[in-house]
Amino acid sequence: MILPVHERLRAHLQQVLEQLYSLGSAEAPAIPLEYPPTRDLGDLGTPVAFDLARRLRKAPRVIAQEIAGSFGAVEGVARVAAAPNGYLNFFLERRSFLMDRLGAHPTAPRPGGAKAIVEHTAINPNKAAHIGHLRNSALGDTLVRVLRFRGVPVEVQNYIDDTGVQVADVVVGFLVLERKTLDEIRELADSTRFDYYCWDLYARVTEWYEEDKARLTHRAKTLHDIEHGGNEAADIGALIADRIVRRHLQTMGRMNVDYDLLSWEGDILRLKFWAQAFDVLKASGAVYLQTEGRLAGCWVMPIQDEAPGPRAQGPEAKGNSEAAPSTDDEEDEAGEREKVIVRSNGVVTYVGKDIAYQFWKLGLLGRDFHYRVFADRSDGPLWATSSTDGEGNHPAFGGAAYVYNVIDVRQSYLQKLLKQALVAAGHPEAAERSHHFAYEMVALSHATARELGYAPAPDSEDAKRPFVEVSGRRGLGVKADDLLDTLMRNAGREVEKRNPELSDSERERIAQTIGVAAVRYFLIKFSRNKIIAFDLEEALSFEGESGPYIQYAVVRANNIFQKLRQRDGLREADLVASLESVQTDELLGANGSHELWQLVLDASRLDEVVEQVVRSLEFSVLAKYAFALAQAFNAFYHRSPILNEERDDVRRWRGAAIIYVRDQLTRALDLMGIAVPPRM
Repeated sequence: MILPVHERLRAHLQQVLEQLYSLGSAEAPAIPLEYPPTRDLGDLGTPVAFDLARRLRKAPRVIAQEIAGSFGAVEGVARVAAAPNGYLNFFLERRSFLMDRLGAHPTAPRPGGAKAIVEHTAINPNKAAHIGHLRNSALGDTLVRVLRFRGVPVEVQNYIDDTGVQVADVVVGFLVLERKTLDEIRELADSTRFDYYCWDLYARVTEWYEEDKARLTHRAKTLHDIEHGGNEAADIGALIADRIVRRHLQTMGRMNVDYDLLSWEGDILRLKFWAQAFDVLKASGAVYLQTEGRLAGCWVMPIQDEAPGPRAQGPEAKGNSEAAPSTDDEEDEAGEREKVIVRSNGVVTYVGKDIAYQFWKLGLLGRDFHYRVFADRSDGPLWATSSTDGEGNHPAFGGAAYVYNVIDVRQSYLQKLLKQALVAAGHPEAAERSHHFAYEMVALSHATARELGYAPAPDSEDAKRPFVEVSGRRGLGVKADDLLDTLMRNAGREVEKRNPELSDSERERIAQTIGVAAVRYFLIKFSRNKIIAFDLEEALSFEGESGPYIQYAVVRANNIFQKLRQRDGLREADLVASLESVQTDELLGANGSHELWQLVLDASRLDEVVEQVVRSLEFSVLAKYAFALAQAFNAFYHRSPILNEERDDVRRWRGAAIIYVRDQLTRALDLMGIAVPPRM
């Protein structure tokens, strides 16, 4: 890793500036560190002399020479040079740099550090997960991994909207359209792929409403029954949500995605979290009772920021699905200067529930959930909230210093309202520590839509668009498991072609690992604010910018050492142990090429890339870094094949560099939730 070197250099330069120019930490300029264009010029450089030139009334070249002359010794730095243009360049001690990093591990979480909560996935528990949910979970889980890589304690939450419109609509489907009892629905859940069944039923209910808007009274009544509990609709809703959530967890498990806590919206209502938050908001004047106009009788929040645009910016549910039709006209105030928080019939909107939940996450509510074990896992239980007496040995949940809500861009307006509520309630610092991690939708390429059976009619307007949009509400979409199954089948065929001797079970395990790499890498390699068209062939390519390409580089590196061990009896540990006594001409570029050292230096920048990723919340940077490093390794392997090298010292340094690059690529893949298969 390179950041410890940056820290040592900056600290030492600060001391030199204080000695030379009496500049304390308050007066000294920032010391940016850059990478010179070639290694002949240095490994790191800084333009700090330019920042000092006006203040010291000297030419940057002179200042750089003065600093270089007084620089002295710093651990890991071989020499410092003042460039004629005024840059100050540093040459690292290459042997110690590489040896110090072989076998090193990322920083462990710091005890007592400020906790972050990352809430992601949040699928409405009314039907199967779809491809858009995979982007949410891939982004959210990668955020969790990069924060933990930096040593931040992270609590991963998945919000379950078990009292919302989408669940109510499926209850209506079972009770009104299919006239099933609770026992019949339970039997159906035990005997079918229940999330797929509900997917189709939800689409049927949507069409049924559109045929006659008066039928929406069934939705309103069912929502009321679910919220108040103790009736058939509420019991059916609870069964549906429980079974669908368990299916969602299985789907996300295939993606290497996991959680610490499932937060159920029904518990927020039953424990009266909203009542507590409502009192705070009323006392602060953040909300008020509207007494006239079409919002008369509603408690509303004045909108301080710009009014939202299209209705799609404010879908009816927290889940990352699709915008649902509103439950009454009060929800159509998107273009107004007020947002309904409590409807005239006393029912709190989803915005109000989100406000209460955000207050709890930040430790500002003064109340807590009870907790129950939802599922047992090998690494400990998966916990869920509860509104009744739970178990007492649960971890401490909530009360985070930072909150990241991973929710699609259509919720941007509502996330602004959460921050506005925090400010109005007297917690502006908490609002600053609340982050909306927004992302755009996922569509399909036309080729993928055809392969998955969702191609639009050739003469339709949809066929003329650059990608194929989908709609879960109408049952027109790619179920997440169907996509994963297709990827893994295609990967399996490629693995069989390359490794015909593998057993069916081995091929299947490898195909699963490759399939996950294909989808996860594809979903984060684009800017999160870009609509992406998922393409099966591009995602699964072993040659292009893809997860499998990076996996292949690591597998190739492992194969190199397997052959070295078989041919020369040279183990990795023995190779590393021998480096102290091996001459360093190859590492120093005595042959006129610094390619080997450049590969090591590039590999060391993973922690720097992670810092950039966390600052920008842009994971395409990590994906492109890993791809570029894999490309550089493959190019080096072809130009300088270690297995054909006869010089022992050259072979050992090349082997050491390959070990480090392989380990860094493996870490980068792990940050993206991708494992490395034994074969490709």
